[in-house]
Amino acid sequence: MQNLKTRALAFYDQHEMRVNLSFFLGGFIFDVITLSSIDDIFSVVQQLFYLFIVGFLLTTEFLVTAQKWSIPNWLAKPWEYRSAMVHFFLGSLLSIYSLFFLKSASIFSSLMFVGLLMGIMVANEMKNVQSRGDTKIGLYVVCMFSFFSMMIPVALGFVGWIPFLLSLAATGFVLWAVYKFLMKQVNDAELLKRRLVIPGATVSGLFLVFYLLGWIPPVPLAVEEMGIYHDIQKSEGRYFLSHENPWYKPWNNGDQDFAARPGDTIHLFTKVFSPARFDDTVVLHWQKFSVADGWQTTDKIQLRVTGGRVGGYRGNASKGNYTPGDWRVSVETTDGREIGRIPFSIIASQETGPRQFDVEER
Repeated sequence: MQNLKTRALAFYDQHEMRVNLSFFLGGFIFDVITLSSIDDIFSVVQQLFYLFIVGFLLTTEFLVTAQKWSIPNWLAKPWEYRSAMVHFFLGSLLSIYSLFFLKSASIFSSLMFVGLLMGIMVANEMKNVQSRGDTKIGLYVVCMFSFFSMMIPVALGFVGWIPFLLSLAATGFVLWAVYKFLMKQVNDAELLKRRLVIPGATVSGLFLVFYLLGWIPPVPLAVEEMGIYHDIQKSEGRYFLSHENPWYKPWNNGDQDFAARPGDTIHLFTKVFSPARFDDTVVLHWQKFSVADGWQTTDKIQLRVTGGRVGGYRGNASKGNYTPGDWRVSVETTDGREIGRIPFSIIASQETGPRQFDVEER
C-alpha cells in the first residue's frame, strides 16, 4: 500500500498539469450530466458546498503562507492535494455557471460574456494561474458573484437592476467579512489589499461594466423556442402552430421565409423557461431592416412570464401591419437585455391557389 502511495505521488508530481486537467474535465462532465433546474435544491446545496470548501481551502492556505496556522500531522498528506481539490471545485462551479449563463444567453448579445467565462474555465487549468493566490481569489469571486446573481433573482421572482445590485452587495459583504477575519489573524492591511481586496474589487468592477454593456445574460430566464407562423390557435392549454415551411428547410423555425399574401397575419410563438414562483415581464421587440437606417423598431409588446411549467412558459404575439423585407424579433428583459432572437424575411406572394399548412402542437 505504501509503495502504491509513493508511485501515485510520483505520478502526480510528474504529470501535475494533466492530473489537474483531468480533475477539471471530470468536474465539467459531471455537471453536464447532473445539471438540473436552476432552483433545484440539490443543485443549490451542491454549489454552496463547493463554495464553502474552496473558501475554506483558500483561507487556510493564506493563513499557512502567513505562518499563522500550521497543518496538523493528520492533514499533512491530504494538504498536498489542495491545488487539485481547489481547481476541481472551481472547474465544477465555473462549468455550472457557464452552462446556466449559456442557456440564458442570446448568442447575438451575450457571446462575449459566455466566451469570457469559458475562457476563465480554461485559464483555471494553467499552471501560472494556479500558482497565483490573487488569481485564485479572483476566480473564486467570479463563482461567488455568479451564485448570487442566479439565486437572488430566483428568490425575488424577477430580473433587473435590483437583483444585480443585491448580488454585488452580497459578494462585497462576504469579501468584507473575510477581510475582517483575516485582518484579526495577520494584521497586514497591505497584504490583504493585494491578495484579497484588489482581486475582489477588480472582478466586481468588471461585472458592473459587463452589465452596463448588456453582456451578462438575464438568468434564470431562458428562451427555449421561437418560431414564425401563419396561424396560432390555442385550445385547452395546447398551442397549434400552422406553417408552410418545406421539408428541405429543417433549419427554419416555422415560416422564417414568410410568403405573405394579402390579409396574412404574422404570428410569433415563444417558449421561455423561468423557475417556479417567478413572475416577471419580457418585451417582444419587433424590428425591420432598412438600408438607409439599419434596424428600426416597429413594435414593443410586453409578455408576462410566470414560472413553474416544466416545458417553459408559452406565449404568442401577432402582427398584421407590415411590409416585405428583413425582420427580426428579440425577446428582451424590461431593462433591455436580450434573451433570444429570431430573424425572418417577409416575401410578397402573388399566389392565389389553395394552401396546405402543416400543423404542429406545443
